[in-house]
Amino acid sequence: MLVQTAPAIRVGLGEAMGMEEGALVTGKMVSALRTMGFDRVFDTQFSADLTIMEEGYELIERIQKGGTLPMITSCSPGWIKFIETFYPEQTDHLSTCKSPQQMFGAIAKTYYAEKMGLDPATIKVVSIMPCTAKKFEAGRNEMDSSHAYWQHKGVVGEDEHFCDVDYVLTTRELARMLKRLGINFASLQESQFDDPLGESTGSAVIFAASGGVMEAALRTAYEKLTGNSLENLEFSALRERKGIREATLQIGDLACKVAVTNTLGNARVLLDQIKDGKSEYAFIEVMTCPDGCIGGGGQSIPSHAEQRSKRIESIYEEDRGKQSRKSHENPSIQTLYASFLTEPLSEVSHHLLHTHYTKRSAWDH
Repeated sequence: MLVQTAPAIRVGLGEAMGMEEGALVTGKMVSALRTMGFDRVFDTQFSADLTIMEEGYELIERIQKGGTLPMITSCSPGWIKFIETFYPEQTDHLSTCKSPQQMFGAIAKTYYAEKMGLDPATIKVVSIMPCTAKKFEAGRNEMDSSHAYWQHKGVVGEDEHFCDVDYVLTTRELARMLKRLGINFASLQESQFDDPLGESTGSAVIFAASGGVMEAALRTAYEKLTGNSLENLEFSALRERKGIREATLQIGDLACKVAVTNTLGNARVLLDQIKDGKSEYAFIEVMTCPDGCIGGGGQSIPSHAEQRSKRIESIYEEDRGKQSRKSHENPSIQTLYASFLTEPLSEVSHHLLHTHYTKRSAWDH
């Protein structure tokens, strides 16, 4: 039984367990999950770095080869269902990258299973997420690429079907379980995530805050496109607390204009600009929830702006304290590519880490 925890959980769980708002409780959270009985405790931040590798290279490929622009992020499942339902003609703008949750499940049941000599059909992956829509995402029909991988190899049959992520719990659901089990969260000793799916960079941490995916992607895309080191890693214009923020990053001869927004009302504005042929952006980040995943529907309640501000600051502090702050510098990600995926956007990556989208009715569940 494996468990993964999203970046936003470490700044939201403490509140539900009687600690200060925005408290960073990563080590206690890991210990609590081990106490609950999970065999391995892994970090979704590992697969957030993986997402940036795939998404960053996808953006580069679209820019260089004349692909559909603007490219729009695809890691917020509420946002994905919204665009599939109300703007299905614009799904070509979405990145084909799966979310970090789903990339983790696919890698856990292929790369990790192979590395550890485990039967993939017996592995159960549990996600701890700040988002109720992650439950819907895990159940999407196309989220079973690990089964397809092993079926192609002749290891499992069609009747032995399994999906990449088996169960999803929200922050509040985890807190209730910890209380029912009588686990004294505040008194727990801190411990570390397990290897090899527990190593991450600062870029992965900031996924939890609105604008973080964009910042992380630009850190990698800039360096891969120019071959130069990006000195200023923090994009203050993208961190402002307003509905739609924009910035322009000069990448060689290219002026890359980007936008960031959260909540679906603001997303409609950007989609309507695209529909009317008035969008000037190369890349857009959309998150469904206020201030991003730290304000997710599965987080501790009540949720208010001051509380979310404290969570955001904890996230940014952790980013600044990381030894590596760029996804492509993660040694475990480098090993994953060298020994299994070969390179971003490879055939293996395409089958395991990328997806497609579906035109939906507003009545779909």
